Amino acid sequence: MKKTRQNSTAVSLSLPIMRGEKAINEIQVIKPTVPALKGLKLLDLLQSDVNALMLLLPRVTQPMLHKNDFETMAVSDFTELTTAVIGFLTPTSAQAETTEADE
Repeated sequence: MKKTRQNSTAVSLSLPIMRGEKAINEIQVIKPTVPALKGLKLLDLLQSDVNALMLLLPRVTQPMLHKNDFETMAVSDFTELTTAVIGFLTPTSAQAETTEADE
């Protein structure tokens, strides 16, 4: 996983998603907006609830993930996508504290 911009993160997939003849090897996770979180509980997302994440990820990914993509997705790829989304939900103050603790 690599940060490409402040508002998105690129996630390289270990197992490409096939759409017809086309293989998707990388997914951009875009920083969620409040409307993208509609109908979801933040606590569920922060606890990595799979059902909540399967609702959110199609709203914040390019190319957009489809429901059936999750059926064949490697668990490690789902975990990377989850990590990217949760990273955007973490308050900036908590990120600063983590950075200071690492130094």
